[in-house]
Amino acid sequence: MKFSKDQLVNAFWILAIILIVFTPVGFHARVLVGKLFATSADIVETGKQKTLASYAWKLDNLDGNHLNFESNQGEVVLVNLWATWCPPCVAELPSIEKLYKDYGNKVRFMLVTNESPEKVSEFLQKKKYDLPVYFEKSQTPGELVSRSIPATYIISKSGKIVVDEKGAANWNSESTRALLDQLLLEQ
Repeated sequence: MKFSKDQLVNAFWILAIILIVFTPVGFHARVLVGKLFATSADIVETGKQKTLASYAWKLDNLDGNHLNFESNQGEVVLVNLWATWCPPCVAELPSIEKLYKDYGNKVRFMLVTNESPEKVSEFLQKKKYDLPVYFEKSQTPGELVSRSIPATYIISKSGKIVVDEKGAANWNSESTRALLDQLLLEQ
């Protein structure tokens, strides 16, 4: 039986879709696409910036140590809601890691997930990431609730949410670095 060119092309596309949707190859392909198309995060217009009404949020880190989000009041904070199974989340982690290496001693980084600490720890070790990961122990402040992940927020010292980004972004961009530098100078 001889196949026509159209049949071969259709078979190729069907195979490609099956690989992307139903196999680990697809996960890695989506991560790669996320990295290739990630752009810098947009700053929320000044008049549209929300102020965090409450810092009441209890979290635990990977070691099981407790953190009250209130301890971050008056600091510049980057909160990233993510998961290991989420291709866009995984796609943006290298840029967050690079930014964290340069700003981790000036800006509070908080990568928050609802997965098990064991799964997250294994993922971080496999990828060789050294990121501050937290697990929710109480309800997330309303302004930081998102129906999709990744969701990333940059909060100023005064509690204003200056970045509210859904989806993968390049967090190691010049514009993000300039924004953090500007926010760190504020009194």
